[in-house]
Amino acid sequence: MSLDGWNRVLVLGGIRSGKSEFAESLVADATTVRYVATAAGDEDAEWAARLAAHRARRPAAWSTEETASDPRRLADVIAAARPDETLLVDDLGGWVTVLLDPAHQPADDTVTIDELVTAVRGCAARLVLVSPEVGLSLVPTTPLGRAFTDALGVVNRAVADVCDAVLLVVAGQPCQLKPAAAPGLAAGATTTAVAPAGASTAGAGTTVPAQAGPAVGDGSVSAPTPVVPVAAGGPVIQPGMELPMPDEYAGPQAVERLATLDVPGRGLGVLEQVVSFAATTQGTPTPTPWQSVRVLLLHGDHEGGAAAGTRPGESARRADQARAGQGVLARLADHGGASLQVVEAPTAAPIEHGPALTAEQVESALRYGWRLAEEAADAGVQLLVLAACGAGTEAAAAAVLAATAGAEAPAVLARVVTECGEFDDAAWMTRCAAIRDALHRIRRSGRDAKDVLAQLGGGDIAVATGVLLGATARRIPVLLDGPVGVAAGLVSRDLAGQARHWCLLADHGGHPAVQLAADVLGLTPLAELKLDLGEGANALTVLPLLRSALTLAAALPTRPDRAEGADSGPQQADEAPEVPAEPVEESEPDFREPEPEGPGPTSTEPAPADHSGSRAG
Repeated sequence: MSLDGWNRVLVLGGIRSGKSEFAESLVADATTVRYVATAAGDEDAEWAARLAAHRARRPAAWSTEETASDPRRLADVIAAARPDETLLVDDLGGWVTVLLDPAHQPADDTVTIDELVTAVRGCAARLVLVSPEVGLSLVPTTPLGRAFTDALGVVNRAVADVCDAVLLVVAGQPCQLKPAAAPGLAAGATTTAVAPAGASTAGAGTTVPAQAGPAVGDGSVSAPTPVVPVAAGGPVIQPGMELPMPDEYAGPQAVERLATLDVPGRGLGVLEQVVSFAATTQGTPTPTPWQSVRVLLLHGDHEGGAAAGTRPGESARRADQARAGQGVLARLADHGGASLQVVEAPTAAPIEHGPALTAEQVESALRYGWRLAEEAADAGVQLLVLAACGAGTEAAAAAVLAATAGAEAPAVLARVVTECGEFDDAAWMTRCAAIRDALHRIRRSGRDAKDVLAQLGGGDIAVATGVLLGATARRIPVLLDGPVGVAAGLVSRDLAGQARHWCLLADHGGHPAVQLAADVLGLTPLAELKLDLGEGANALTVLPLLRSALTLAAALPTRPDRAEGADSGPQQADEAPEVPAEPVEESEPDFREPEPEGPGPTSTEPAPADHSGSRAG
């Protein structure tokens, strides 16, 4: 289980249940973690030993902050956390103990608890809180014991109410309490089934009742099919969605197989990453090239300072050009055998003055993007390419990156280039000022995914987010290469963390926002061509190369030495090997360097460490 899809998580559990270890595993992949310790001093020897064990488990890269001296400071620490930070608070039981300590009385405990809940609700960082669950024990016989359990019960209920996810750890096993397995389902509602790996996508968009548990057929038990809640207007898109993950075993198997292929050199190099990605998303160690590819060109303008330096009507002209089969994107799509669909997105209002979209427009745009992905799946599309041509898209993406990853707008906003190839620094400064004013305007607002889309993202990024989520639900990989695509990737991560694993970054194009977002999402660009032909063009330029790599990986035979070694084993066990009729020296010499044992060097990332169950509760 990971933090992807949630910003605020509450982990409950009894004494020695393993709740702290589980909470630590949730943030293990974070670059840096601020560990907020709430417990009081360690005068008691046994208590000191427990605290020492906790300290010993923390990685050296984590920083520790203690709030025992002032219980009200915990709310300040949480409220001041930045969007690019990860906080682990362990635990609220210790915090309540300090709060009730006579040294901090008299105090208004209710106000202090309310301040904490308000801070958690508005926290911009990734936040994991640990708390003991004492509601299952006997009622304490002492006044102080009853005061503690009553106060902690109030805190747990209030914090759970504002968290995106709540888990209960029992005997080291996490049980998800919030959101429920199929959240948002009213009586009589239906759910859209997600097609399992390898299954046909035809008809996968039909609605079926939510499954109550695993299916039992011929004596074997299969994992339950992930389901997506559906309302009258389409899928219910909300944080914590459970969407399918790619096949984690097929990728390494495909890379191992590449080391056995009959190639004269060291292999595919960086393109091994493509083979691994295709293997995981296709669910087979022998992936095939993508034959049916669809390009979705999103046209949605951003008004106000975000579009400074853009000629009026230019984005509409580009969209019309693509519809007519002309221009860079259309010609590259035609050359690559990809279909091109122009998608009109809602125009975003000036973000420096107010929200870019209304909440209703965000919901509609997300569902529209989801529907586009479903239509592509029903048409047999095997790969989607996200492209964009709206005015002000770069500034909108930079604003989203600043809100979700804590980036500074000037650092991620590319310089404005005029049609004559000259830099327009005045327009660049206007865009930076628009982002600055927008971030100042929402400084006290929530940073949930839909809030970010409504306040900053606009229609094209909202539609792109829906496309990524819908493609993930239908197991379609998506090729990205520009600011709108990666901004949608950041937002979709906070709705369903599985979505980023279905994305492949063709090229960052030298764009600073794309480079930073790729680092946050864990995406490695396949090329560094530094083309500037419009979002989507880099991906289509690289597409033939990707197909060539997959064609070679699927068609090349195994090296003769590997094949002979596999066939000669049984023969050597029964009889002596044959003596060649001619001396070996008369055969054609082999000047190849000896192949290393095992798989050759690859560019794939190592498998993530398994943090589940590695420590006893």
